[in-house]
Amino acid sequence: MQVKKFSTRVKVITAAAAVALAGFGTAGVVSAAAQPPAQQPAAVTEKATTTSTHLTIDAATDAARAALDAAEKEGQRVTVAVVDRNGNTIVTLRGDGAGPQSYESAVRKAYTAVSWNAPTSELVKRLESAPTLKDIPGTLFLAGGVPVTADDAPIAGIGVAGAPSGDLDEKFAQAGAAELG
Repeated sequence: MQVKKFSTRVKVITAAAAVALAGFGTAGVVSAAAQPPAQQPAAVTEKATTTSTHLTIDAATDAARAALDAAEKEGQRVTVAVVDRNGNTIVTLRGDGAGPQSYESAVRKAYTAVSWNAPTSELVKRLESAPTLKDIPGTLFLAGGVPVTADDAPIAGIGVAGAPSGDLDEKFAQAGAAELG
């Protein structure tokens, strides 16, 4: 076995390269450690925030179930939607045999009721003096939506769609709201 001997020149170049690499690694660590600490999130005062009340998923489900049960007792095939204060759907129950249009209609009625804190049957009457209300995206001005309130503030909406009349839809939505006490 032969041992290969390196020239002094090769040894110097190799040593210089090793020192340079070690220096770059150290410079990176020092550079990273020299960064200023991350900014702490800004704390806001109590005056800058608000607290709102929301239905629990269990309460929303109970309300939807009560509305669907009321409809089924009268032989109606409906969909029930419960939305939160911001119009986001919490729960939707589509009854057996409910029409395909009933899903979106129930959600939109619930959204409309919570948005104006009024039953959609009352809001239909407002269209006479403000017909462009119906142009607001996501709304549906047909009877069948009711708001749910806490301390006189809207916290949710219940919408029902699929019965042969909006009056029936709203009756079932009211049964859902009554479940919440």
